[in-house]
Amino acid sequence: MDPLSPHAGPDPHDAGPDPHDAGPAPRVTPGPAGAEGGGSARAERGPLLQYATGSLGMGAWVTVPGLLLLYFLTHTLGVSPLVAGPALLIPKIVDAVVHPVVGTLSDRQARRQGNRRGMMRWGLLLGVAMTAMFTVPAGLHGTPAAVWVAAWYVVGNLLFAAFQVPYLTTPSDLRVGSHESTRVFMVRMVLLTVGLLAAGVLAPVLVADEQRGSYTRMACVFAVLMLVTALVAIRGVRRLTATGGFREPAAHSPSALADVRLAWADRGFRLLVLSYLFTGTTTHLVLAAVPFYAEHVLGRSGLTAVLMGAFLGPAMITSPLWFRVSGRIGKQRGLLLAQLLFVLGSLVLVAGDHVPVALTVAVVALLGTSFAGLQLLAFSMVPDVVAAAERRGHSRAGAYTGVWTATEAVGTAAGPYVYSAVLAVGGFAASVDGEGARQTAGAVHAVLIGFTVVPAVLMAVAWLVQRRCRLDGLADAR
Repeated sequence: MDPLSPHAGPDPHDAGPDPHDAGPAPRVTPGPAGAEGGGSARAERGPLLQYATGSLGMGAWVTVPGLLLLYFLTHTLGVSPLVAGPALLIPKIVDAVVHPVVGTLSDRQARRQGNRRGMMRWGLLLGVAMTAMFTVPAGLHGTPAAVWVAAWYVVGNLLFAAFQVPYLTTPSDLRVGSHESTRVFMVRMVLLTVGLLAAGVLAPVLVADEQRGSYTRMACVFAVLMLVTALVAIRGVRRLTATGGFREPAAHSPSALADVRLAWADRGFRLLVLSYLFTGTTTHLVLAAVPFYAEHVLGRSGLTAVLMGAFLGPAMITSPLWFRVSGRIGKQRGLLLAQLLFVLGSLVLVAGDHVPVALTVAVVALLGTSFAGLQLLAFSMVPDVVAAAERRGHSRAGAYTGVWTATEAVGTAAGPYVYSAVLAVGGFAASVDGEGARQTAGAVHAVLIGFTVVPAVLMAVAWLVQRRCRLDGLADAR
Protein backbone atom coordinates (compact mmCIF):
# COMPACT_ATOMS: atom_id res chain seq x y z
CA MET A 1 0.00 0.00 0.00
CA ASP A 2 1.32 3.41 -0.91
CA PRO A 3 1.93 5.52 2.22
CA LEU A 4 -0.05 8.50 0.93
CA SER A 5 -2.46 10.73 2.71
CA PRO A 6 -5.49 8.83 4.06
CA HIS A 7 -7.68 11.93 4.26
CA ALA A 8 -8.83 12.14 0.68
CA GLY A 9 -11.32 9.53 -0.42
CA PRO A 10 -12.44 8.58 -3.90
CA ASP A 11 -14.28 11.38 -5.68
CA PRO A 12 -18.03 10.79 -5.71
CA HIS A 13 -18.26 12.79 -8.92
CA ASP A 14 -16.10 10.44 -10.95
CA ALA A 15 -17.75 9.05 -14.07
CA GLY A 16 -19.65 5.82 -13.76
CA PRO A 17 -19.52 2.83 -16.09
CA ASP A 18 -19.61 3.59 -19.77
CA PRO A 19 -22.49 2.11 -21.78
CA HIS A 20 -20.07 1.09 -24.55
CA ASP A 21 -18.21 -1.26 -22.21
CA ALA A 22 -20.65 -4.11 -22.37
CA GLY A 23 -18.02 -6.48 -23.71
CA PRO A 24 -15.89 -9.11 -22.06
CA ALA A 25 -13.63 -8.08 -19.24
CA PRO A 26 -10.11 -7.12 -20.28
CA ARG A 27 -7.61 -9.93 -20.24
CA VAL A 28 -4.63 -9.67 -17.94
CA THR A 29 -1.30 -11.13 -18.98
CA PRO A 30 0.23 -12.78 -15.91
CA GLY A 31 3.32 -11.21 -14.47
CA PRO A 32 5.83 -12.76 -12.11
CA ALA A 33 4.88 -14.65 -9.04
CA GLY A 34 3.30 -12.36 -6.53
CA ALA A 35 1.80 -10.06 -9.12
CA GLU A 36 -1.70 -11.45 -8.90
CA GLY A 37 -2.69 -9.01 -6.21
CA GLY A 38 -2.64 -6.18 -8.69
CA GLY A 39 -0.13 -4.09 -6.79
CA SER A 40 2.67 -6.29 -5.49
CA ALA A 41 4.77 -6.61 -8.66
CA ARG A 42 7.93 -4.59 -9.00
CA ALA A 43 9.52 -3.41 -12.24
CA GLU A 44 12.96 -4.96 -12.67
CA ARG A 45 15.86 -2.54 -12.96
CA GLY A 46 17.25 -3.63 -16.34
CA PRO A 47 14.00 -3.48 -18.32
CA LEU A 48 13.05 -0.27 -16.48
CA LEU A 49 16.29 1.45 -17.48
CA GLN A 50 15.84 0.32 -21.08
CA TYR A 51 12.30 1.63 -21.08
CA ALA A 52 13.35 4.97 -19.59
CA THR A 53 16.15 5.33 -22.17
CA GLY A 54 13.49 6.26 -24.71
CA SER A 55 13.04 9.55 -22.89
CA LEU A 56 16.63 10.55 -23.68
CA GLY A 57 15.88 10.92 -27.38
CA MET A 58 12.27 12.01 -26.99
CA GLY A 59 13.50 14.69 -24.61
CA ALA A 60 15.43 16.17 -27.52
CA TRP A 61 12.23 16.46 -29.56
CA VAL A 62 10.46 18.09 -26.62
CA THR A 63 13.31 20.51 -25.89
CA VAL A 64 14.92 21.57 -29.16
CA PRO A 65 11.81 22.83 -30.97
CA GLY A 66 10.48 24.43 -27.80
CA LEU A 67 13.80 26.11 -27.07
CA LEU A 68 15.00 27.07 -30.53
CA LEU A 69 12.21 27.15 -33.11
CA LEU A 70 10.81 30.55 -32.13
CA TYR A 71 14.34 31.97 -31.95
CA PHE A 72 15.27 30.24 -35.24
CA LEU A 73 12.27 31.77 -36.98
CA THR A 74 12.70 35.31 -35.66
CA HIS A 75 16.53 35.61 -35.64
CA THR A 76 17.65 33.45 -38.60
CA LEU A 77 14.72 33.17 -41.00
CA GLY A 78 13.40 36.73 -40.67
CA VAL A 79 9.91 35.68 -39.55
CA SER A 80 7.95 38.26 -37.57
CA PRO A 81 6.56 37.20 -34.16
CA LEU A 82 3.02 37.62 -35.51
CA VAL A 83 3.71 34.89 -38.10
CA ALA A 84 6.07 32.79 -35.98
CA GLY A 85 3.47 32.26 -33.25
CA PRO A 86 0.84 30.63 -35.49
CA ALA A 87 3.58 28.67 -37.31
CA LEU A 88 4.34 26.94 -34.01
CA LEU A 89 0.76 26.77 -32.73
CA ILE A 90 -1.01 25.25 -35.75
CA PRO A 91 1.17 22.09 -35.84
CA LYS A 92 0.44 21.55 -32.17
CA ILE A 93 -3.29 21.95 -32.72
CA VAL A 94 -3.04 19.19 -35.32
CA ASP A 95 -0.97 17.23 -32.80
CA ALA A 96 -3.60 17.65 -30.09
CA VAL A 97 -6.31 16.30 -32.40
CA VAL A 98 -4.20 13.31 -33.41
CA HIS A 99 -3.15 12.13 -29.93
CA PRO A 100 -6.59 10.88 -28.79
CA VAL A 101 -6.96 9.04 -32.09
CA VAL A 102 -3.55 7.44 -31.56
CA GLY A 103 -4.64 6.48 -28.03
CA THR A 104 -7.73 4.70 -29.31
CA LEU A 105 -5.76 2.92 -32.05
CA SER A 106 -3.17 1.92 -29.47
CA ASP A 107 -5.87 0.33 -27.29
CA ARG A 108 -7.20 -1.59 -30.27
CA GLN A 109 -3.72 -2.81 -31.18
CA ALA A 110 -3.15 -3.87 -27.58
CA ARG A 111 -6.30 -5.99 -27.61
CA ARG A 112 -5.50 -7.47 -31.02
CA GLN A 113 -1.77 -8.17 -30.55
CA GLY A 114 -1.29 -8.12 -26.79
CA ASN A 115 1.12 -5.14 -26.91
CA ARG A 116 1.48 -1.58 -28.22
CA ARG A 117 4.96 -1.79 -29.71
CA GLY A 118 4.00 -1.87 -33.39
CA MET A 119 2.83 1.72 -33.30
CA MET A 120 5.96 2.83 -31.47
CA ARG A 121 8.13 1.81 -34.43
CA TRP A 122 6.87 4.78 -36.44
CA GLY A 123 8.79 6.94 -33.97
CA LEU A 124 12.03 5.61 -35.45
CA LEU A 125 11.53 8.11 -38.31
CA LEU A 126 11.28 11.13 -36.02
CA GLY A 127 14.89 12.17 -36.64
CA VAL A 128 14.13 12.61 -40.35
CA ALA A 129 11.47 15.19 -39.52
CA MET A 130 13.79 16.92 -37.05
CA THR A 131 16.51 17.30 -39.69
CA ALA A 132 14.11 18.51 -42.39
CA MET A 133 12.49 21.02 -40.03
CA PHE A 134 15.79 22.78 -39.40
CA THR A 135 17.02 22.46 -43.00
CA VAL A 136 15.17 25.33 -44.66
CA PRO A 137 16.05 25.91 -48.35
CA ALA A 138 18.37 28.88 -48.82
CA GLY A 139 15.87 30.88 -50.84
CA LEU A 140 13.17 30.85 -48.19
CA HIS A 141 12.77 33.70 -45.70
CA GLY A 142 9.86 35.18 -43.80
CA THR A 143 6.44 33.58 -44.23
CA PRO A 144 7.50 30.91 -46.80
CA ALA A 145 10.20 29.74 -44.41
CA ALA A 146 7.65 29.61 -41.60
CA VAL A 147 5.39 27.42 -43.76
CA TRP A 148 8.28 25.00 -44.41
CA VAL A 149 9.07 24.72 -40.71
CA ALA A 150 5.41 24.32 -39.73
CA ALA A 151 4.82 21.58 -42.33
CA TRP A 152 7.72 19.46 -41.09
CA TYR A 153 6.71 20.21 -37.50
CA VAL A 154 3.34 18.59 -38.27
CA VAL A 155 5.07 15.50 -39.70
CA GLY A 156 7.37 15.26 -36.69
CA ASN A 157 4.50 15.62 -34.24
CA LEU A 158 2.59 12.79 -35.92
CA LEU A 159 5.60 10.48 -35.64
CA PHE A 160 6.18 11.60 -32.05
CA ALA A 161 2.55 10.83 -31.16
CA ALA A 162 2.85 7.33 -32.61
CA PHE A 163 5.76 6.66 -30.24
CA GLN A 164 4.84 8.73 -27.21
CA VAL A 165 1.24 7.65 -26.59
CA PRO A 166 1.91 3.88 -26.31
CA TYR A 167 5.22 4.61 -24.59
CA LEU A 168 3.60 6.65 -21.81
CA THR A 169 0.74 4.16 -21.50
CA THR A 170 3.19 1.48 -20.33
CA PRO A 171 3.09 2.38 -16.59
CA SER A 172 -0.72 2.18 -16.72
CA ASP A 173 -0.50 -1.21 -18.47
CA LEU A 174 1.74 -2.72 -15.79
CA ARG A 175 0.21 -4.73 -12.97
CA VAL A 176 1.84 -2.66 -10.23
CA GLY A 177 0.63 -0.42 -7.42
CA SER A 178 0.46 3.36 -7.26
CA HIS A 179 3.81 3.93 -5.59
CA GLU A 180 5.56 1.52 -7.96
CA SER A 181 4.11 3.31 -10.99
CA THR A 182 5.50 6.53 -9.53
CA ARG A 183 8.89 4.79 -9.34
CA VAL A 184 8.61 3.86 -13.02
CA PHE A 185 7.87 7.48 -13.87
CA MET A 186 10.68 8.65 -11.59
CA VAL A 187 13.31 6.62 -13.47
CA ARG A 188 11.84 7.84 -16.76
CA MET A 189 11.85 11.40 -15.44
CA VAL A 190 15.53 11.23 -14.48
CA LEU A 191 16.55 10.06 -17.95
CA LEU A 192 14.11 12.48 -19.57
CA THR A 193 15.82 15.26 -17.68
CA VAL A 194 19.20 14.04 -18.89
CA GLY A 195 17.84 14.27 -22.44
CA LEU A 196 16.32 17.68 -21.81
CA LEU A 197 19.54 18.92 -20.24
CA ALA A 198 21.76 17.56 -23.01
CA ALA A 199 19.53 19.09 -25.66
CA GLY A 200 19.03 22.33 -23.75
CA VAL A 201 22.74 22.89 -23.24
CA LEU A 202 24.20 21.36 -26.40
CA ALA A 203 21.71 22.68 -28.97
CA PRO A 204 22.36 26.41 -28.28
CA VAL A 205 26.11 25.77 -28.43
CA LEU A 206 25.84 24.01 -31.80
CA VAL A 207 23.90 26.94 -33.30
CA ALA A 208 25.75 29.75 -31.58
CA ASP A 209 26.53 31.46 -34.92
CA GLU A 210 22.80 31.39 -35.83
CA GLN A 211 23.54 30.19 -39.39
CA ARG A 212 21.30 27.77 -41.27
CA GLY A 213 23.99 25.14 -41.77
CA SER A 214 24.61 25.01 -38.02
CA TYR A 215 20.94 24.32 -37.36
CA THR A 216 21.05 21.42 -39.86
CA ARG A 217 24.11 19.86 -38.22
CA MET A 218 22.56 20.25 -34.80
CA ALA A 219 19.39 18.48 -35.96
CA CYS A 220 21.39 15.58 -37.42
CA VAL A 221 23.16 15.03 -34.11
CA PHE A 222 19.89 14.72 -32.22
CA ALA A 223 18.30 12.63 -34.99
CA VAL A 224 20.86 9.88 -34.39
CA LEU A 225 20.25 10.07 -30.64
CA MET A 226 16.50 9.73 -31.11
CA LEU A 227 16.85 6.69 -33.35
CA VAL A 228 19.16 4.76 -31.04
CA THR A 229 17.24 5.48 -27.83
CA ALA A 230 13.88 4.65 -29.44
CA LEU A 231 15.19 1.21 -30.43
CA VAL A 232 16.36 0.58 -26.87
CA ALA A 233 13.03 1.77 -25.45
CA ILE A 234 10.98 -0.56 -27.63
CA ARG A 235 13.00 -3.49 -26.31
CA GLY A 236 12.57 -2.14 -22.77
CA VAL A 237 8.78 -1.99 -23.13
CA ARG A 238 8.73 -5.61 -24.28
CA ARG A 239 10.82 -6.78 -21.32
CA LEU A 240 9.00 -4.60 -18.80
CA THR A 241 5.54 -5.87 -19.70
CA ALA A 242 6.84 -9.44 -19.84
CA THR A 243 8.04 -9.26 -16.24
CA GLY A 244 5.51 -6.80 -14.80
CA GLY A 245 2.38 -8.15 -16.44
CA PHE A 246 0.18 -6.45 -19.05
CA ARG A 247 -3.39 -5.26 -18.61
CA GLU A 248 -5.23 -5.30 -21.89
CA PRO A 249 -7.78 -2.49 -22.29
CA ALA A 250 -11.50 -3.12 -22.26
CA ALA A 251 -13.46 -3.65 -25.46
CA HIS A 252 -12.88 -0.69 -27.74
CA SER A 253 -15.46 2.06 -28.17
CA PRO A 254 -17.06 3.05 -31.49
CA SER A 255 -14.71 6.00 -32.03
CA ALA A 256 -11.88 8.10 -30.65
CA LEU A 257 -14.43 10.81 -29.89
CA ALA A 258 -16.32 8.40 -27.64
CA ASP A 259 -13.06 7.69 -25.80
CA VAL A 260 -12.42 11.41 -25.37
CA ARG A 261 -15.90 11.88 -23.94
CA LEU A 262 -15.36 8.96 -21.59
CA ALA A 263 -12.07 10.38 -20.31
CA TRP A 264 -13.46 13.91 -20.03
CA ALA A 265 -16.43 12.68 -18.00
CA ASP A 266 -13.99 11.47 -15.33
CA ARG A 267 -13.94 14.46 -12.97
CA GLY A 268 -10.62 13.65 -11.33
CA PHE A 269 -8.91 13.15 -14.69
CA ARG A 270 -10.54 16.28 -16.12
CA LEU A 271 -9.23 18.51 -13.34
CA LEU A 272 -5.78 16.94 -13.56
CA VAL A 273 -5.73 17.55 -17.33
CA LEU A 274 -6.83 21.19 -17.00
CA SER A 275 -4.20 21.86 -14.35
CA TYR A 276 -1.51 20.22 -16.46
CA LEU A 277 -2.57 22.27 -19.49
CA PHE A 278 -1.66 25.48 -17.64
CA THR A 279 1.44 23.85 -16.15
CA GLY A 280 2.71 22.68 -19.54
CA THR A 281 1.97 26.05 -21.11
CA THR A 282 4.00 27.73 -18.38
CA THR A 283 7.06 25.50 -18.52
CA HIS A 284 7.29 25.57 -22.34
CA LEU A 285 6.85 29.32 -22.34
CA VAL A 286 9.85 29.54 -20.04
CA LEU A 287 11.89 27.23 -22.29
CA ALA A 288 11.09 29.35 -25.35
CA ALA A 289 11.83 32.58 -23.48
CA VAL A 290 15.25 31.63 -22.09
CA PRO A 291 17.30 32.73 -25.16
CA PHE A 292 15.43 36.04 -25.32
CA TYR A 293 15.85 36.71 -21.60
CA ALA A 294 19.56 35.90 -21.72
CA GLU A 295 20.27 38.14 -24.71
CA HIS A 296 17.91 41.08 -24.26
CA VAL A 297 17.51 41.36 -20.47
CA LEU A 298 20.79 39.99 -19.11
CA GLY A 299 22.72 41.20 -22.19
CA ARG A 300 24.65 37.96 -22.69
CA SER A 301 23.33 35.41 -25.17
CA GLY A 302 25.99 32.96 -23.96
CA LEU A 303 24.01 32.62 -20.73
CA THR A 304 21.33 30.62 -22.56
CA ALA A 305 23.20 27.35 -22.02
CA VAL A 306 23.93 28.29 -18.40
CA LEU A 307 20.29 29.04 -17.64
CA MET A 308 19.14 25.87 -19.36
CA GLY A 309 21.64 23.89 -17.29
CA ALA A 310 20.42 25.60 -14.14
CA PHE A 311 16.81 24.83 -15.04
CA LEU A 312 17.23 21.19 -16.02
CA GLY A 313 20.22 20.12 -13.91
CA PRO A 314 18.39 20.11 -10.55
CA ALA A 315 15.59 18.02 -12.02
CA MET A 316 17.96 15.03 -12.29
CA ILE A 317 18.86 15.30 -8.63
CA THR A 318 15.49 16.23 -7.16
CA SER A 319 13.23 13.72 -8.93
CA PRO A 320 14.03 11.04 -6.30
CA LEU A 321 13.35 13.68 -3.64
CA TRP A 322 9.90 14.40 -5.08
CA PHE A 323 9.32 10.64 -5.18
CA ARG A 324 9.91 10.51 -1.43
CA VAL A 325 7.75 13.59 -0.87
CA SER A 326 4.88 11.87 -2.67
CA GLY A 327 5.25 8.88 -0.36
CA ARG A 328 5.06 11.09 2.71
CA ILE A 329 2.43 13.71 1.92
CA GLY A 330 0.78 12.35 -1.22
CA LYS A 331 1.14 13.22 -4.88
CA GLN A 332 -1.58 15.86 -4.74
CA ARG A 333 0.02 17.91 -1.95
CA GLY A 334 3.45 17.45 -3.50
CA LEU A 335 2.23 18.77 -6.85
CA LEU A 336 0.62 21.80 -5.21
CA LEU A 337 3.93 22.53 -3.47
CA ALA A 338 5.85 22.31 -6.76
CA GLN A 339 3.41 24.68 -8.46
CA LEU A 340 3.69 27.20 -5.65
CA LEU A 341 7.50 27.15 -5.79
CA PHE A 342 7.34 27.90 -9.52
CA VAL A 343 5.09 30.91 -8.96
CA LEU A 344 7.40 32.37 -6.31
CA GLY A 345 10.54 31.80 -8.35
CA SER A 346 9.07 33.43 -11.47
CA LEU A 347 8.16 36.56 -9.55
CA VAL A 348 11.67 36.90 -8.15
CA LEU A 349 13.06 37.09 -11.71
CA VAL A 350 11.04 40.25 -12.41
CA ALA A 351 14.08 42.15 -11.08
CA GLY A 352 15.88 41.23 -14.32
CA ASP A 353 19.44 42.56 -14.60
CA HIS A 354 19.11 44.47 -11.31
CA VAL A 355 20.20 41.37 -9.40
CA PRO A 356 23.50 39.50 -9.73
CA VAL A 357 23.69 36.84 -12.41
CA ALA A 358 24.54 34.26 -9.75
CA LEU A 359 21.23 34.95 -7.97
CA THR A 360 19.35 34.69 -11.26
CA VAL A 361 20.93 31.31 -11.93
CA ALA A 362 20.03 30.17 -8.40
CA VAL A 363 16.39 31.17 -8.88
CA VAL A 364 16.27 29.37 -12.22
CA ALA A 365 17.63 26.30 -10.40
CA LEU A 366 14.69 26.62 -7.99
CA LEU A 367 12.37 26.65 -10.99
CA GLY A 368 14.12 23.51 -12.23
CA THR A 369 13.56 21.82 -8.88
CA SER A 370 9.89 22.71 -9.15
CA PHE A 371 9.83 21.45 -12.75
CA ALA A 372 10.93 17.99 -11.61
CA GLY A 373 7.99 17.76 -9.22
CA LEU A 374 5.54 19.14 -11.78
CA GLN A 375 6.46 16.46 -14.29
CA LEU A 376 6.87 13.45 -12.01
CA LEU A 377 3.81 13.90 -9.82
CA ALA A 378 1.36 14.93 -12.54
CA PHE A 379 2.35 12.07 -14.85
CA SER A 380 2.30 9.50 -12.05
CA MET A 381 -1.30 10.41 -11.19
CA VAL A 382 -2.52 9.21 -14.60
CA PRO A 383 -2.11 5.46 -13.80
CA ASP A 384 -4.07 6.03 -10.58
CA VAL A 385 -6.95 7.52 -12.56
CA VAL A 386 -6.77 4.67 -15.08
CA ALA A 387 -6.81 2.10 -12.27
CA ALA A 388 -9.88 3.77 -10.76
CA ALA A 389 -11.58 3.69 -14.17
CA GLU A 390 -10.77 -0.02 -14.43
CA ARG A 391 -12.54 -0.64 -11.13
CA ARG A 392 -15.58 1.09 -12.61
CA GLY A 393 -15.43 -1.22 -15.62
CA HIS A 394 -14.05 0.92 -18.43
CA SER A 395 -10.28 0.61 -18.53
CA ARG A 396 -8.84 2.25 -21.64
CA ALA A 397 -5.34 3.31 -20.72
CA GLY A 398 -4.43 4.29 -24.27
CA ALA A 399 -7.47 6.56 -24.56
CA TYR A 400 -6.67 8.33 -21.30
CA THR A 401 -3.02 8.68 -22.27
CA GLY A 402 -4.02 10.01 -25.70
CA VAL A 403 -6.01 12.80 -24.07
CA TRP A 404 -3.15 13.44 -21.66
CA THR A 405 -0.47 13.70 -24.35
CA ALA A 406 -2.82 15.85 -26.46
CA THR A 407 -2.98 18.23 -23.52
CA GLU A 408 0.78 18.15 -23.28
CA ALA A 409 1.00 18.96 -27.00
CA VAL A 410 -1.30 21.95 -26.60
CA GLY A 411 0.76 23.23 -23.68
CA THR A 412 3.96 22.74 -25.66
CA ALA A 413 2.59 24.98 -28.42
CA ALA A 414 0.64 27.42 -26.31
CA GLY A 415 3.69 28.40 -24.24
CA PRO A 416 5.80 29.72 -27.17
CA TYR A 417 2.65 31.18 -28.77
CA VAL A 418 1.76 33.16 -25.65
CA TYR A 419 5.33 34.39 -25.42
CA SER A 420 5.43 35.39 -29.10
CA ALA A 421 2.16 37.27 -28.57
CA VAL A 422 3.71 39.19 -25.67
CA LEU A 423 6.74 40.01 -27.86
CA ALA A 424 4.46 41.18 -30.68
CA VAL A 425 2.54 43.47 -28.32
CA GLY A 426 5.85 44.90 -27.12
CA GLY A 427 6.99 45.60 -30.71
CA PHE A 428 9.83 43.07 -30.86
CA ALA A 429 11.68 43.27 -34.21
CA ALA A 430 12.74 40.12 -36.09
CA SER A 431 16.15 39.71 -37.79
CA VAL A 432 17.82 37.53 -40.44
CA ASP A 433 20.84 35.20 -40.02
CA GLY A 434 21.64 36.47 -36.54
CA GLU A 435 22.04 40.12 -37.52
CA GLY A 436 20.40 41.51 -34.41
CA ALA A 437 17.76 44.18 -34.90
CA ARG A 438 17.64 47.15 -32.56
CA GLN A 439 14.96 46.64 -29.93
CA THR A 440 12.91 49.35 -28.28
CA ALA A 441 12.55 49.68 -24.52
CA GLY A 442 9.01 48.36 -24.86
CA ALA A 443 10.25 45.23 -26.63
CA VAL A 444 12.83 44.53 -23.92
CA HIS A 445 10.16 45.09 -21.28
CA ALA A 446 7.96 42.55 -23.08
CA VAL A 447 10.82 40.03 -23.03
CA LEU A 448 11.06 40.46 -19.25
CA ILE A 449 7.33 40.39 -18.44
CA GLY A 450 6.78 37.39 -20.69
CA PHE A 451 9.48 35.44 -18.85
CA THR A 452 8.39 36.32 -15.32
CA VAL A 453 4.92 37.72 -14.66
CA VAL A 454 3.07 35.76 -17.33
CA PRO A 455 4.44 32.35 -16.16
CA ALA A 456 3.59 33.24 -12.56
CA VAL A 457 -0.02 34.00 -13.49
CA LEU A 458 -0.42 30.85 -15.60
CA MET A 459 1.03 28.60 -12.90
CA ALA A 460 -1.19 30.24 -10.28
CA VAL A 461 -4.20 29.22 -12.38
CA ALA A 462 -2.82 25.66 -12.56
CA TRP A 463 -2.50 25.67 -8.76
CA LEU A 464 -6.10 26.84 -8.26
CA VAL A 465 -7.42 24.08 -10.53
CA GLN A 466 -5.22 21.41 -8.92
CA ARG A 467 -6.54 22.30 -5.47
CA ARG A 468 -9.92 20.91 -6.53
CA CYS A 469 -8.49 17.47 -7.32
CA ARG A 470 -8.91 14.59 -4.89
CA LEU A 471 -6.53 12.08 -6.46
CA ASP A 472 -4.55 10.90 -3.44
CA GLY A 473 -7.61 8.86 -2.46
CA LEU A 474 -7.38 7.00 -5.75
CA ALA A 475 -3.76 6.16 -5.03
CA ASP A 476 -4.72 4.78 -1.62
CA ALA A 477 -7.42 2.61 -3.19
CA ARG A 478 -4.98 1.33 -5.76
